[in-house]
Formats: sequence, C-alpha cells, structure tokens
Amino acid sequence: MSAPLFEIRDLAVDYGSIRGVHKVDLTVGEGEIVALIGANGAGKSTTLKAASGLLRPARGSITYNGTPLHAKAPQNIVRAGVVQVPEGRAILTTMTVAENLLLGAWTRADPAGVAKDLAEMTGRFPILGERLHSSAGHLSGGEQQMLAIARALMARPRLLLLDEPSMGLAPLIVKYIFEILTEINRAGTSILLVEQNARQALKIADRGYVLETGRTVLTGTGGELMSDAKVIGAYLGG
Repeated sequence: MSAPLFEIRDLAVDYGSIRGVHKVDLTVGEGEIVALIGANGAGKSTTLKAASGLLRPARGSITYNGTPLHAKAPQNIVRAGVVQVPEGRAILTTMTVAENLLLGAWTRADPAGVAKDLAEMTGRFPILGERLHSSAGHLSGGEQQMLAIARALMARPRLLLLDEPSMGLAPLIVKYIFEILTEINRAGTSILLVEQNARQALKIADRGYVLETGRTVLTGTGGELMSDAKVIGAYLGG
C-alpha cells in the first residue's frame, strides 16, 4: 500500500494556554476527497490552520508527499502544493476579480502558464469572466466563494484545503459549489474539506473523519458515515 499524500498524526494545537485540538489523526490519499465534520468548536478549522502553517502544533506531525510541514512557513507550504481556501473567503474586496486571481499565482514564474490558467478559471466560472475587471467587493457571497476557489487553483495545488465553502450560501449555490469541487477532484486535485453541511460533504467524500472536542473519534467512507447512527443523530438531522 502506497503512503498517503497527506497525513496528520497525534496533532495537538494550543491557543495560548487553551488547547484547541487534543489528538487528531487523518490521512488524504492521492486523488481523494476527505471530509472533516464535527460540531462548532470541535477543532476542524484549527486543524486546517495547522496544516497551512498558520498555527504551530504543540505536538504531533503533519506530512505532505513525504515531507514534514509542521515547521514550514505558510508561503513555503503553498509553494510545496498545499493551498487553503479560508473560512469567510478572504477576498480582497477593493481589488478587481482579475487582480484577486493573479494574486493566487504569486508563487509562480511562468507567465504563459498563468495566463492559460486565468483563461481556464474564467471558463470554469463564467460569472468571474464577465466581471473580471469589476471590484471583487461587488460580487455576491456565492460569487466570492467561486473567486476564492479559483484564486486557490491559480497556485496549481496538488492538495486543496477548504474551510466551510457552503457557509452563508443559498441551497442552489451550495449545490453548484459542491459540483465544482467534484470536477476539481476529477481533474486531479486532492481535497481535504471542512464543512458544517455534513450531509453534502459526505455525499462527495471518498472518506470522512468526525471530530469531537479536538479529537478524531470516528472514520469511514462517506457512505459508511452517512449510515452511522451516531453521525445521523448528531450531524445529519436524522
């Protein structure tokens, strides 16, 4: 069995004197979509921030493609091929859509490739193409989420980390966003997905993990977790 593309082992993360994550273990294989679900405050976003280098672990290891990430700076993690779409999108609203997209390619030194990918993003997200030279602040919430995802893809990540991509969006837009994530994955990008909408996340996930109070307490395929009585009762409204 080949080694996973991405692996977190025995992760603990502190916020000052408060331990936000106690013991998280998970893996993402090449080409997988892996969902990370749990209640608010379970440690999902903290886990992603540690994976992105925004928080330093108090204990444990984070490995990507055989290389430790837990001591790397965030910009070097991006250069390695791990890119996060943050909760709340973090769009630069005073800049244009085009400027936001080009900012996603800041690590690259291939102008022709960047131009090609910019054209691909506006093809994949037609509304962004229509508003390429408009202020990103004029986009709707769903359009801003599309921009956040497209901006991350401009870095050509091998692993995409997504933090609550459906937050605050209308159901039809949520459906569209998850269809886009499935297409991105089929095109070759592995995905680690933190999502409050557990049902939608598990529908597209190859595997999933459940976090409770900063600990991994359950894992299985997306289908297995959707059929688990505890998951149904706690997260799926069953």
